[in-house]
Amino acid sequence: MLLRLTACLFIIALPAVLFAQTPPLQIPLWPNGAPGFEKLKNEPEQAKDYWVKHINNPSVAVYLPAKEKATGAAVVICPGGGHRLLVYNAEGTEPAQFLNSLGVAAIVLKYRLGNDSASPYQVDVHPKQDAYRAMRLVRSHAAEWGLDTARIGIMGFSAGGEVADMIAYAPGKGDAMAADQIDRLNGKPNFEILIYPGPHYLPDTIPAGTGPAFLLAANDDPCCSESTISLFQKFRASKVPVELHIYTQGSHGFNMGNRSKLASIKTWPQRLADWLGDNGILWPAKDGKR
Repeated sequence: MLLRLTACLFIIALPAVLFAQTPPLQIPLWPNGAPGFEKLKNEPEQAKDYWVKHINNPSVAVYLPAKEKATGAAVVICPGGGHRLLVYNAEGTEPAQFLNSLGVAAIVLKYRLGNDSASPYQVDVHPKQDAYRAMRLVRSHAAEWGLDTARIGIMGFSAGGEVADMIAYAPGKGDAMAADQIDRLNGKPNFEILIYPGPHYLPDTIPAGTGPAFLLAANDDPCCSESTISLFQKFRASKVPVELHIYTQGSHGFNMGNRSKLASIKTWPQRLADWLGDNGILWPAKDGKR
């Protein structure tokens, strides 16, 4: 009986084990290193426990869903960490796995960190360059990865939300004369997912052409609840589709919710799944209708 129970548990756990053993595709944003910083390309990253920092060769990790579940949608994920480090596992790998479960391709971005010790990078310059390049890189692989270029969004946690904001409200047009074909593509996301996003780099108004947004934070977040509500109001004023969830408790940095004791926080990713489905992001429009 014990042997049979052990075998059953092994079979149940096997898909998760196989998934964990399938490494994502790692792609540097620029083959020769970041423009102007090529000499730092081979500087090693630092990683421990939940974080990664000292990023000099920005890159993406590509998590593709099973082909039978794939919807053609994709999300570039920007982990948080105060521009000092990246909360890579809880705000990169875990949301990627969740999105894969919905049939969404997930691309985790390692962007350069302006507040890292002795960093040569500027917070308001280099993460923006990395985010634009990541969006364009994903679009350049759309045919290979089975993606719809009109359903590629960006997701940001905390400081990663600021990175998402840096590129979400500008046209994002590529350089038609660029020698690199990737740089000719549009870098603007088609939709935005902001989880307790940082308060900086918000636009004065939401311009026409901005994609729909999903916003979520806790009311007792001393950093980011007020700015999240302010952003929501700007979306409403511009009549751009937006959904906001403000939870009573949760503070800041609850990641995907699975470490929280609060039922509302534990289940917040289901709200995102509902929004993706209700807004037609999981499946393409047919004859111009959702």
